[in-house]
Amino acid sequence: MSLTKFSLIPKPRTIACIGRNYAGHIKELSNERPKEPFYFLKPATSILNPGQGPILAPRGADLHYEIELAMIMGRTVDEIQPSEEALDAVKGYCVGIDMTARNWHQTARRKGLPWSLVKGFKTFLPVSHFIPKNKIPDPHNVRLHLEVNGELRQDDNTSLMLFGIPRILQHISGVFALEEDDLVLTGTPKGVGSVVPGDVITAGLSVDGIVLEEGRIEAKVEERAGGYSRL
Repeated sequence: MSLTKFSLIPKPRTIACIGRNYAGHIKELSNERPKEPFYFLKPATSILNPGQGPILAPRGADLHYEIELAMIMGRTVDEIQPSEEALDAVKGYCVGIDMTARNWHQTARRKGLPWSLVKGFKTFLPVSHFIPKNKIPDPHNVRLHLEVNGELRQDDNTSLMLFGIPRILQHISGVFALEEDDLVLTGTPKGVGSVVPGDVITAGLSVDGIVLEEGRIEAKVEERAGGYSRL
């Protein structure tokens, strides 16, 4: 099936990203395991839709990839409880890659600074096409995979998430309301690493061994000509 037959995800007002939600990823970055869901925000302008162009690497950044399953809200949720069938508030999914300037990220963590700089550059959120909810009957049983230049780098199941989607939605909506079309990224498994200009990232997901073409991402990394740099 041609990818042009698939729909782009709707533009969100808010993008909330869960961090440290897989034990393997926590271990590889020597982070502390959170006692409750931990999240940060990315701007909507960081989204890179399929066919929109390359991932732009800022000069001086050690650019890392992090594949994630992302959910798209179907209605407003405000102080939702897991017992309220939180998954009913989700209308679809997509694959997202949370690009991160890792060297600047480490500096921000040491100094206790916000993460907007290291997570928020334009093109720092490549996404797949929209995946209808019925294509993923159980979001806690999805295989995520990411390759760099054809080499498999990340390959794990969402069953390994420390906090499931109902708990994630309860936590975030207990702070602020999520609205229709808002995007929530659920964390990345182990295997994150660097990419440089010239690399090609491919990523996707499968359900019960069936690859969903809507979830495919392919993007080349190129050096950003202008904008912020730290050389």
